[in-house]
Formats: sequence, C-alpha cells, structure tokens
Amino acid sequence: MSVTFEHGGASAGGTRSTRSSRRAAHPTPSAHTLLAPAPRPALVQLAVALAGVGFGATVGLAITAETSSQLHAPGGVAMFLGNLTGMAGTYLALVMILLVSRIPQIERVLGQDGLLRWHRRLSPWPISLIVAHAVLLTYAYAEATRSGIAHQLSAFVASYSGMLLALVGFGVFAVIAVASVHSIRRRMPRERWWALHLGMYLAFAFAFLHEVALGPSFVGHPATQIIWGVAWAATAGLVLTYRVGLPAWRSCRHRLRVEEVREEAPGVTSVILRGRNLERLAVSGGQFFEWRFLTRGMWWQAHPYSMSARPRPPFLRLTVKAVGDHSSGVAALRPGTRVVVEGPYGAFTAHARRRQKAAFLVGGIGITAARSLLEDLTKASEPFVVWRVHEASDAALEQEIRTLLGRLKGTLHVLSGSREEVPMAEAVRLIPELRRRDVFVSGGEGFVQAALAVLEHRGVTADAVHYEVYAL
Repeated sequence: MSVTFEHGGASAGGTRSTRSSRRAAHPTPSAHTLLAPAPRPALVQLAVALAGVGFGATVGLAITAETSSQLHAPGGVAMFLGNLTGMAGTYLALVMILLVSRIPQIERVLGQDGLLRWHRRLSPWPISLIVAHAVLLTYAYAEATRSGIAHQLSAFVASYSGMLLALVGFGVFAVIAVASVHSIRRRMPRERWWALHLGMYLAFAFAFLHEVALGPSFVGHPATQIIWGVAWAATAGLVLTYRVGLPAWRSCRHRLRVEEVREEAPGVTSVILRGRNLERLAVSGGQFFEWRFLTRGMWWQAHPYSMSARPRPPFLRLTVKAVGDHSSGVAALRPGTRVVVEGPYGAFTAHARRRQKAAFLVGGIGITAARSLLEDLTKASEPFVVWRVHEASDAALEQEIRTLLGRLKGTLHVLSGSREEVPMAEAVRLIPELRRRDVFVSGGEGFVQAALAVLEHRGVTADAVHYEVYAL
C-alpha cells in the first residue's frame, strides 16, 4: 500500500493517484520527538554587539592610518574619505554575507525571512560606500598627479597592482545593485537571481586583494593585515561550513531519496522521501528545507519548500504547488531520485508562542507550514484556522487538517474566493478572542502583508504575530 502520513489513524486525504511503482510499508503513526533547539535571543544580541565593535574598530583603523601631512597634501582629504568609505563599505559587506550564511543560532531567532529583511535593509549602505570609495579615490589621485579623471582611470588599470580586479569587482557590485531594485528583482526568476548573487562572493574576494595591496590602512601595517585577514577567513569559513559543509554532511547522513509522488489537488503535489536516521533529525513543525533534487534540469538549484508533516521515520514529506519551472518539475520526479537538503530553517515554530491559544491565517499552499506546526501544539492551544483558497478544490490536505484539529479541539474555516471576494478583514473577524491568541500567518508575500496590516489595525501586538515569507 502507498505511504500515508496519518495523525491518530486518519487517512491523509483519501485515495490519490501516484507515480510510484513501488509501495512502502506504513510508517509509524507518530512523529519523532526530536525538536529543533529553542531560539536563544541573547546570542543574537551578542552578535549585534560584536558587529558594532568590529565596525568601530574598522573606522578607527582607517582614521589612525592617516597623518596630518597626508591630509594637507593635494587630494589628501578625498584620499582619506575614500579610504574610510572603502573600509566601512567592505566591512558592512562582510556583515551582509554573514546575514545569509545561515548560522543556525542566529537563524533560529530571526528566521530566514527576518535575516533577508535585514540583508535588504543593509545592502544600500555597503554599495553606496563602495561607490563613494571609487569616486573619491579617483578624484584624489587625479588631484595628486594633476591629471584628469579619464587619464587617472586608465593609469589605475595600467599601473596599479590589483586595480583591474577591483574594477571587475566594482562592476559586479553595480550589476547586483541594479538587479536588487524591487521592481526588477520581482520579475527575475529565482534561478537567475541566485546565479547572479554567486558573483558577489567573487567581488568580495577581489575587493579584499585590492585593499591589502593598495589600502593606506594596510600598506605598512602588518597587524591590520592580520586582523582583516582573520575576519575575512572567519567569514569564508562560516559560509563554507553552514552553506556547504553542514548540508553535505546532513545529506550524506540521511541519504534521502524520492519514495513516492502523488497529486493532492489540481497543481499540488506531495513528495514522500525515504531516508536513514531521520529520528535524529532535529526539526520542528513549521520549518522548511532548501531542496535540491539530483535529476536533470534540477540538480544545480535548491528551492525552499515547507515540510507538510512532521517526519515519520523513515519518511519525510513536502507538498508543493506548481507556480514556476522548478515547482512544476516536482510533479515529474521519479522514485529513487536522490535529494540533497539544506536546513531545517525558519522561526515559524511553536517556540515562537507567547500565549496559550493559537490562531492561523493561511493563504493557499501556506497550509503546509501550518499543518506541520499543528502537530507541535497541545489541546490547550485550541487552534482556530482560517484558510483562504481560490477554489474549494485547491484545499489540499484538508482532511488531514480537520483530523489534527479534531484532536486539538480546534476549528477550521475554509474561505473560497479572490481577495476582493474574501477580504482579509473578513477572515480576521472570524477569529474569536483574537487578542488572547498567538497568530501564525503563512502564505504568499501579498497575503502576509495584508494580514499584518489588518492584525495591526485590530490591535494585535507585534509579539503575538508570527510569519515567514519565502520570497526573493
């Protein structure tokens, strides 16, 4: 018989078509108990303090490297400001890298969505400072040599070691800065955005080589070179550890393969994976993985999809709605396909709760995160779920949700229709005792933003609202 993810003996959505030619034994009826560690906000506060100290030290090194005679020389002030902006901009760029290096202790507190928000807020500063660095130094050298800007630019490339690499790195920064404009980014496929950002690492490497070779704070200052080198090496080490090493180790440990693929609703597909040692996988309901399916056309890219149930060793399940090339390709996966995972990620878990009772505002396929999170709640939470879908047929996993809520003394309202037909305010009004509940919001970016606005208007405090958006 086919693999089913049941809760308390209820069938996971009834009979479904399957692409699997093999049948697995029925998994154990309860999820394993190894939860992801609780977030520790004190570690984030410590990290912020250390980042601030590092920024102060960076600015201090740039200031103390200048002498009075250098400042009074032709172009001296511009030279000083160019060096200062370059050091500050490069340091903030390192912080940007760390924000997306997926350090577990930080990610558990802020979540992927929170880290990306901070990454986006910070990004204009290093880019602007690096642009100022390039302009100021070009002007400073032109003043010092009493030549024009154009002549000085050609001299940089022809005569200064490392300057060509710096110009290439600057060009990469400029391209990424333009692509980061929201109106451009939202039209760019995730795959292209991801490939473009790989160039950022190369640009940072070029910037480091350039600074060590020519920066006034580095030339003749071996201690500064050592400190800065350690900072760069530590950043690179963290990126390699958490973006490459840990996913590779975890994937080798669990050896996930596609066991079965089944249609849950029109355009919605569940993929059930079989793996080893899944009882040792520390994961909470509501979290997601970056999934890399090692098959033609999909092996080179990883996409974030939530678990649609807590693991049932040796099985793990994700459920995907076809909205793009990658998600559409999931339905065509064949049993036996190997899978590499990064994660689990996300702060959309029961750890975020501050109140006894809980409510859920869910849009479309956002139900996957809510469904797995429900497994970590108790009857005392009395969860109230409002789920908005375009059509009743889109309500994938509805029977599973109703079974879970039946055990938790919860309630489900499925609202069918467009945003105009079912306004967010109407959905929120259905929730009883709204201000006495934690509210978990899951869905597309537009759905989440609309829900946050209505909840704020209704007087729900920020600490009671929990959400995560999986978007560029």
